[in-house]
Amino acid sequence: MPITPKPMLISGNANRPLAQEIARYAAMNSGMDIGLLDSRVEKFNDKEIFVEVYENVRGEDMFIIQPTSNPANDNLMELLIIADALRRSSAARITAVMPYFGYARQDRRTKARTPISAKLVANLIVEAGIHRVLTMDLHATQIQGFFDIPVDNLYASPVFALDIMHHFGDRMDKVTIISPDVGGVARARDLAQRIGSGLSIVDKRRSKPGEIAEMKVIGDVEGQICIIVDDICDTAGTLCKAAEVLIEHGAAEVHSYITHGVLSGPAVERIENSVMKHLVITDSIEATQPVKEARKIRIVPSAPLFSQAILNTWEGTSVSSLFDVNTLKPLYKGSKWGQKI
Repeated sequence: MPITPKPMLISGNANRPLAQEIARYAAMNSGMDIGLLDSRVEKFNDKEIFVEVYENVRGEDMFIIQPTSNPANDNLMELLIIADALRRSSAARITAVMPYFGYARQDRRTKARTPISAKLVANLIVEAGIHRVLTMDLHATQIQGFFDIPVDNLYASPVFALDIMHHFGDRMDKVTIISPDVGGVARARDLAQRIGSGLSIVDKRRSKPGEIAEMKVIGDVEGQICIIVDDICDTAGTLCKAAEVLIEHGAAEVHSYITHGVLSGPAVERIENSVMKHLVITDSIEATQPVKEARKIRIVPSAPLFSQAILNTWEGTSVSSLFDVNTLKPLYKGSKWGQKI
């Protein structure tokens, strides 16, 4: 039997503000005294990672909150080493809560003599003694099949639906959801169905890797408020170009809703100078100072979603119930959605 009748949360250094918010929401929603375990995750001078847990975890149901965002390798090693520390301390079950699953873009061999790194990472996670993975908007849903343990893949679209209905409530008849490529149609269609809007596609064709030859819009966007939906925004080049093409095709406004704001290199500058009115991201990746200061970037919280998913996992109840907008409404009641768009 667990020593304490509550889930036990521990965090690495990848996104401690999110981990603290998840613990706060879990405590508030359950009425239990839930906080982050007292521990230290440090590096030696040669950058080796060292973990020490100061509390007894024998027989406990453990949740490690650790996205594997930049620096991906350091954060991944932190996750694995924390898991090893818990396993060797006789934790009953270890769940990796990975709001952002790094290496997910390497889910297949795109050419000869290349790795499938997402599968390698899955193997490492299982071998470290982790029993379950909880993540959000995997770049490719088939990555769940790389694991021989349960994987719960949450979706940001119900949260985005709440945000869109809050900001565009009196203009919802003008909203059209945009998929930035053919591969993202399923994700865009899901959000469009949730809010009852139309769907269009930006079809891009590359002349060579990393260089877009042309973009075409499939569907009518004339006079519409276009909302581009995707899972990852890295350098924002394609996103900003898609926004320009939509405006050229008569769109009244362009906004973007992206789950994971990687936002590397010139991304923030590109977004600030683009024709997009706003980019909305979740806090699955800890925001850098330029992201926090950007006028056009707004962050919506994922802590209410993850905290309830952790409680449901601990209680053995349905996690898929959180895919429903109506289920999330009470969890996000009173959330600060930012300024009116």
